[in-house]
Amino acid sequence: MGAYILRRILLMIPTLLGIMAISFAVIQFAPGGPVEQVIAKLTNQGGSDRLGGGGGDAGGSNFDAASDVGSKYRGAQGLDPEFIKKLEKQFGFDKPPLERFGMMLWNYARFDFGNSYFRDISVLDLILEKMPVSISIGLWITLLSYLISIPLGIRKAVKDGTPFDVWTSGVVIVGYAIPGFLFGILLMVLFAGGSFWDWFPLRGIVSDNWDQLSWPAKIADYAWHMTLPLTALVLSAFATTTLLTKNSFLEEIRKQYVVTARAKGLSERQVLYGHVFRNAMLIVIAGFPGAFISAFFTGSLLIENIFSLDGLGLLGFRSVVERDYPVVFANLYIFSLLGLFIGLLSDLMYTWVDPRIDFERRDV
Repeated sequence: MGAYILRRILLMIPTLLGIMAISFAVIQFAPGGPVEQVIAKLTNQGGSDRLGGGGGDAGGSNFDAASDVGSKYRGAQGLDPEFIKKLEKQFGFDKPPLERFGMMLWNYARFDFGNSYFRDISVLDLILEKMPVSISIGLWITLLSYLISIPLGIRKAVKDGTPFDVWTSGVVIVGYAIPGFLFGILLMVLFAGGSFWDWFPLRGIVSDNWDQLSWPAKIADYAWHMTLPLTALVLSAFATTTLLTKNSFLEEIRKQYVVTARAKGLSERQVLYGHVFRNAMLIVIAGFPGAFISAFFTGSLLIENIFSLDGLGLLGFRSVVERDYPVVFANLYIFSLLGLFIGLLSDLMYTWVDPRIDFERRDV
């Protein structure tokens, strides 16, 4: 197993390099970079008269040079070329792309992500500041979906083809078909002061006076804030895990060892939980880390925007809109690295659930 783990870790290096290289190359051709963002803000505020090197009457050669710059940066006409060069140096665009990419990889290998372009804080501190919200959402969504889906999936497998299985399948399919963000908007309209009831808050995971509350009141306040976002997110996760559990159990129930166990006189409960459960739950349990990462980041992006939850999903969205590249690339690097390690952890969980699996005898 040690050799297999080492091979997987070594394969992570070119995979991570490929992800970062493709993303970096795409960014080079994306319009509206950080320099353009600053220029747009300045020109919209009439900054061209204040920031030029020669003042408001910076004409002649300065204007001609600025026109050349304008061909590179949209809206830069009339700005002092020296000011544009300072902006490029501030954002690191005064160096060739390959040099910038190499410096980024060297820094990221040491987990040095630099500072945000538009926030006076280091990228790592910014990510750590937003992480508790996303961890809270991801952890609860994963736990709730498994706690609901596994018992329901087992029950559906046992009652396969009965009215219970039919109507619960209808509920599961409808839940899977409804986008989480759309259901979140519906919940907000119904229960968060929209057109009907004002029962739940619209933003944040705790109230402003949370520090002053007693521990029971803190728990109640936290649950009060998280009810609508978790309900919106658990819908699709609950559906997926339920069907996966049911199909896994159905496949195992039809195997010969189950027939043999029943022939020996074992009760249905002993057969189901003593023999079938371990084999059927292999794929479900092994997918737990991946399900958590999915809910932790990608699954909560729109929900964080709808309910104003200041987590990593909202941070990533705003960073892309603002072209805050250090934050964008740091998020990409961290979660790509996490995803690769989670894939390895999922394989290791297979061997923990079923020791008969030996990855060292198979190709990577």
